[in-house]
Amino acid sequence: MAVLAESGSNPDVDLLYDINGLAKDAPHWFDRVMEFVGEYGLLLAMVLLILWCWWSVRRRGGADAAPSVAALVWTPLAAGLAVLVNVPIRGFVERPRPFVDHQGLDVLVSGKTDFSFVSDHATITMALGVGLFVAHRRFGLAGIGLALLEGFCRVYMGVHYPTDVVGGFALGTAVVLLLSPPATALLTPLMRAVERSPRAGWLVRRRSAADSGRDNALLPGARTLETEERDLAA
Repeated sequence: MAVLAESGSNPDVDLLYDINGLAKDAPHWFDRVMEFVGEYGLLLAMVLLILWCWWSVRRRGGADAAPSVAALVWTPLAAGLAVLVNVPIRGFVERPRPFVDHQGLDVLVSGKTDFSFVSDHATITMALGVGLFVAHRRFGLAGIGLALLEGFCRVYMGVHYPTDVVGGFALGTAVVLLLSPPATALLTPLMRAVERSPRAGWLVRRRSAADSGRDNALLPGARTLETEERDLAA
């Protein structure tokens, strides 16, 4: 991998210079925006997208609510697990950051001293995007789009090679999809139990007036509206 990085004639390095070269031609304020977006903004956007998806699934309710929420719970867990898997990969490959071996890059973020392969940001965002896709197709496509943008930003900022990003995408996707069946098999019964809970059920499905009436009917001594109307008529 180090040999690849040292060669200036391979497509990985050529694409690095092409994408990072856009930062040299861009206005200073635009580079600052890309720095924030690539470092923090897209991660925040992914979190908000997951919350939006949860709110939509919860409002819709139905029989699919619990499995969908279970998939949403698995999404950040899978992203965290993918980052943990990346730790030994980085230590094994030991690929330096692009600016260590290549001159003339416009590095937008300073202080990066760890290894480059694979990109944590690309791994996390793609894991979140694919996890969202498992839970909800429409939100998942938006999440995958944000992950692709994150990968572009990491190369634009001069802190990763394109293959670092591709490796992160592959790692995040693999962890989510390979472990999704056992994870959802464990989490779905748990979410169904939460859904039946009178106090925590709102986390899975919005409670309707009919649900409240049924819950009251199950409580000892509870009087439903229909019972009260019959009493008044008598």
